[in-house]
Amino acid sequence: MPYIEGRIVHDADAHVMEPGNWLEPFVESGIRDRLKRLLDRDFGAARQTEIQTAMALQNDPDHRRQDELEVMARKNYRAIGAFDQQDRIGAIDLIGVQAQLVFPTYCNVLLEELEHGNDPDLLYGTAAATNRAQAEFCAVSDRSLAVGYVPLADLDRAAGAARQAIEAGCSALLVPWACPRNHATSHVALDAVWAQATEAGVPILFHVGVADRVLPRAHANNGLPQVQDFHGGDENFRSISYMAIPHGPMQALSMLILDGVLDRFPNLRIGVIELGASWLPGFMRQLDSAHEAFARHEPRLQKLELMPSEYITRQVRVTPYPTEPAGWIIEQSSPDVLMFSSDYPHLEGGRNPYGRFERSTADLPEAVKDRFYRANFEDLMGIRGA
Repeated sequence: MPYIEGRIVHDADAHVMEPGNWLEPFVESGIRDRLKRLLDRDFGAARQTEIQTAMALQNDPDHRRQDELEVMARKNYRAIGAFDQQDRIGAIDLIGVQAQLVFPTYCNVLLEELEHGNDPDLLYGTAAATNRAQAEFCAVSDRSLAVGYVPLADLDRAAGAARQAIEAGCSALLVPWACPRNHATSHVALDAVWAQATEAGVPILFHVGVADRVLPRAHANNGLPQVQDFHGGDENFRSISYMAIPHGPMQALSMLILDGVLDRFPNLRIGVIELGASWLPGFMRQLDSAHEAFARHEPRLQKLELMPSEYITRQVRVTPYPTEPAGWIIEQSSPDVLMFSSDYPHLEGGRNPYGRFERSTADLPEAVKDRFYRANFEDLMGIRGA
């Protein structure tokens, strides 16, 4: 019996858990040594021990007999299909979703670090290897949809990276939510990226990355004892950095909308994934307030065919956290924006995201809930019949 029953559900956020040798078959020789140094830095003894333990459990018949009962309880490397592509097909069936966007985990964080570094060859080479690895992992099923990464740091290379990811077989293109160091996310030279995505019918996605990048380093220096994250370590979000999560996507979307990118590319779809959604109603109203306040003096706003918030409704799709009031957000924004996600197999997704969303959307009409669980994802992905 699957975890989700009785309706068609798509999962807009799932992940692969990469072992240390994940990229080896896909890395070009020119960056191999530099990338290996980073992998050696990040895959220490404790992490390697956990991966080996997880691999042993995946081959233990007694452990595997509990797959159906524990599909949402096993997390990270110990989850079903965390790094085995054949097992991932079984996991999708056990979860009960029709399709699942599959993001990197470690490589997402690494690429965000490299995006703001000083080695563009390493950045673009690592992105290319990651995209080939993602496509290979998802190639066994058309229900497993690979997310590739397109760095935006170099205006001359971004379009080529997008083309490579699409040609590799990626179904969506992940770009950094943070503004590149030397130019805007809406820079006209990046129109070549948006044009390729539109032509290929693949969405552009923003996704949460390094936890404390959303805040200045000084925020942790408060004179109080260090606060550990919910893993008991220091790699993930805490309450204060959680509060800052929406700032990045709001800035990126503001540029894409007010600088006219979504106006120029009306068929482009944008997904805002694992960045929360409670900010959405106020943001939509603030966009329209900005238009009212500045349109008289800004030609870029005068050129827009729609009110800024209408670009959100038409082209942007957002995943709330299970702990957020999804029903209220939908009522205060639009039934056309929010999507279900599980964050499988990450701990942050919890053991019962579907149950939480069912409770928070209980008072919505069934047609609106169907948009949340199915149709908005299908619109994001360009699936016929959405």
